[in-house]
Amino acid sequence: MKKNLFGSLLLMSFFSQAQIDFRSTEFGVVAGGTYSRVINAHHPSGPRFSVLGGVTAQVPIGVDEQFYIQAEVLYFGAGEGGDRKYEKTVGWEHAVYANNYLSVPFNFKAYFSEAESEFYGLVGPRFNFLISQKVKNAPAERGYYDPNVTNPDYPDINGKANSFNFGIGAGIGYSYKRQLEIALKYDIGLSNTYPNLVETWTMDPNTQKKKSEHVLSLGLTYFFK
Repeated sequence: MKKNLFGSLLLMSFFSQAQIDFRSTEFGVVAGGTYSRVINAHHPSGPRFSVLGGVTAQVPIGVDEQFYIQAEVLYFGAGEGGDRKYEKTVGWEHAVYANNYLSVPFNFKAYFSEAESEFYGLVGPRFNFLISQKVKNAPAERGYYDPNVTNPDYPDINGKANSFNFGIGAGIGYSYKRQLEIALKYDIGLSNTYPNLVETWTMDPNTQKKKSEHVLSLGLTYFFK
């Protein structure tokens, strides 16, 4: 209780000192693409290409129109694919391990100057809530087609994605007249994407480690003025 009270007071102090003006909140829409991988997961593995899209809001800090707190609510495609080179060698169809999220990133955003058109940087946490998981063309010897079902031949293999994960990311972007913006961001997962996935049959010790989801995204944002 004391810790919660102390945290609340600290947060209130930050907001009061930071001069955050919620009345000047700006709203916009976001669309773009993602390139993702899951480290230490399916073996062999490769990237997955997907999309992102949703809404955003940014609140200015201070009066200089240079620093902001930005929040987004996005459809966010991540996960991974199979290794195309290896799959071609053994005659497999390309595998896709698609994790689709309702994603909520919070970023501290800083324009490099007060100019109307300018570069900016952003950094902050991302919270992902799993909407759906789709596995396509997973080879039978990997232990499953359905991520919710464990193959009795491989009882230690279960590829069900975690319903919630979080990470931290940073990026750089360019704003045209503070209305049309493009940003490149890299997010690193800090939680275990597949907590029950252990592919001991591959003899790869890395598949027994924590599965970290990494996503490179390119997004285009339009703010309504």
